[in-house]
Amino acid sequence: MDDDDLPEDIRDLPKIVRNTVSLEDDPSAPCITFRYFLLCFIFIPPGAILYQMAQYRTTAAAYPILFVQIASYYIGHWLAQVLPKWIVRVPFTSFSFSLNPGPFHIKENVLVAVTASSGATSSAAWAPISLAKIYYDTDIPAPVAIFFMWAIVFIGYAMAALARQFLMYDPIYTWPYSLMQTALFESLRKTNRESSIARKQKLVFFGVFFFAIAWHFLPEYIFPMLSSLAFLCWVAPHNSIANFLGSGIGGVGFLNLSLDWGTMSSLFSTNPMIAPWWTTVILTVAYVFSCWVLIPAAKWGNLASYKHGLMSNRLFMENGTRYPITSLLTKDLTFNETAYREYGPIFAGPQFLWLLFFDYSSYISAVTWMALFGYPQVRETIRILRNRSQQRNNLTANDFYTDRLNIIMRSYKEVPLWWYAVLFTGSFVTILTILVKGYFFIPVWTFFVAIFTSGIMILPFSWLYSISSFQVAIGSFNELMYGYMVHGVQGHRHPAGSTTYGAIAGDIWYRAQYMLQDQKIGHYMHVAPRAIFFSQMFGEVIGVPLNYGIIRWVLQEKRDYLLGIKKDPNGQWTGQQLATYLTMGTMYVTVGPQRLFSQHTWSPVLWGFLYGALAPVLIFALHKAFPGSKLKFHLWNVTIFGGGMASFYGNISTGSISRFIVGYISMYYFYRKRFQTWRRYNYLIAAALDAGFDITMLLLFCIAAGGAKAPYWWGNNEDNVERCFAMDG
Repeated sequence: MDDDDLPEDIRDLPKIVRNTVSLEDDPSAPCITFRYFLLCFIFIPPGAILYQMAQYRTTAAAYPILFVQIASYYIGHWLAQVLPKWIVRVPFTSFSFSLNPGPFHIKENVLVAVTASSGATSSAAWAPISLAKIYYDTDIPAPVAIFFMWAIVFIGYAMAALARQFLMYDPIYTWPYSLMQTALFESLRKTNRESSIARKQKLVFFGVFFFAIAWHFLPEYIFPMLSSLAFLCWVAPHNSIANFLGSGIGGVGFLNLSLDWGTMSSLFSTNPMIAPWWTTVILTVAYVFSCWVLIPAAKWGNLASYKHGLMSNRLFMENGTRYPITSLLTKDLTFNETAYREYGPIFAGPQFLWLLFFDYSSYISAVTWMALFGYPQVRETIRILRNRSQQRNNLTANDFYTDRLNIIMRSYKEVPLWWYAVLFTGSFVTILTILVKGYFFIPVWTFFVAIFTSGIMILPFSWLYSISSFQVAIGSFNELMYGYMVHGVQGHRHPAGSTTYGAIAGDIWYRAQYMLQDQKIGHYMHVAPRAIFFSQMFGEVIGVPLNYGIIRWVLQEKRDYLLGIKKDPNGQWTGQQLATYLTMGTMYVTVGPQRLFSQHTWSPVLWGFLYGALAPVLIFALHKAFPGSKLKFHLWNVTIFGGGMASFYGNISTGSISRFIVGYISMYYFYRKRFQTWRRYNYLIAAALDAGFDITMLLLFCIAAGGAKAPYWWGNNEDNVERCFAMDG
């Protein structure tokens, strides 16, 4: 059917949405049932435990939320068949519930998945808690730690209200990842139907799912050469220049391909089959410019005066040896001026420096870009909010949008603003009390700064994510900002302080984004907003105590491994993330950004803020000057470009070309040329690949825990899996 023939309320929906989401609803369907709670207690504890353990390990397995979607659907249907239909009455109340209220509904399935995505993770507070115990022998009491972990998560959920009115109801904000999960829910919903299309969708999904599980044992374990096919190394395996250009593990990955879905989809944290095509193009341009232009120019040209550690994210002395950063701490955790004079200034490789430059630029450009390009939509939302405030008849945001989805959602009560206010107040008071009592190493006033700055950034960051599926990383900016703040006052220069500040500021933004993303799933699946809100809170209530229990177990049982006193025979309990936090804390808090950026090699990095402010203005001027240009300047998003430039931590450069090819086939060719095929299968295949890869990694995690290693052979060379035998670093 042509767009002009569609009813107006359906035509108001973006094409990609109306071809994915069901536009029928049953408001009487059960949501929060006994089966829901039972399934949550089945799926959340393993996820919370595995996720927390992974923070201390070299290899980690992501808890597959997409698998939870699938498994909980079938287990839910099984429970509907076997549970008795008893009515249980709660003693001393008038409340009662049924153990089995009837057929298992897809809305129960949605709530289980949302609860798992909330609870089967971890609070960012694990890092300062662990740093304090491992490196500084400071034990934070269990009640303080648990309530702090809860509070920094819940304050992020509460502050999602700042962007919710702007990004949740307007159909123009599609939230691509939410659409992918919705497509999987819709496919599961259709499994009991007899239509040929439903049977084909089910067959395609499970066929790809099981194939992905089997396939990824090859690049991830048996045949790792498939994860980085370095063609130039095959031609000249002992030529150092060819090796450096062709290698994806230590080189720049020129003409390098990867057949590992994990490598492709983990780059930039965006799946190429759900991210818009223009996002993939920008990220590929960033990769080419960084790895194929700047790195060779720095290695063989005059781009960089300091040649050591070209593609390393470590810190060095002037002679190229690794900087003993922890030696700059005295026993009372203050700056060791004598050691600094002995070792000399801190140097970093060229790639690490421009990584910071573009990291800082992305933070600023996100605001500038939204102010310029997103202003019309934001202005319209403000107009709607103003009209709503003038109404006295309890209209919700759904009443001010005329598309079919918002019309359907008018049947449900909205989450009132005071729920978010209560959640924010409780979390705020909890964190403030803990900081006033002297826990967690930061001055109280920096907590207010964290709330203010993160609150400002929630809308522009979430706005970008809702249209592009690209998530801006903010860790390095938070550490820099904290370093400047504490060096402007006396005291509070504990190296773990930057990690605490980053945990608060970071969790505010990330949790706000996750809340909005899951609420958009509820919007697409016609689940009551209050039920979604409850499920997100409930997941954290279950997950955080389990996280803390694992933290205590690891700190007690694996402490010697994490400190390097003993060597883990399996090489897994290395605490690499903790070591990175220690280094960054020492660099920004102990040494301080003033001393660091006064060096000639570091000082250009701060110009990234000016670039981030001005580059969107230039692009906007071009867009206004040439509005009909085929170059489509409005898609040249410098925030995504900067994020792409800042995403190559270390020397792994494989996967980008394969990612580009997959994105072209999926989001360009099939979306434009074979749309009917695309709408039926694209998101299902994307979900199947993600879920299959995650299951494989979970299985390999168990194999690695047992100490089993793949045998060496031609496709798993002991010296170099890519067969680049002349790599010189």
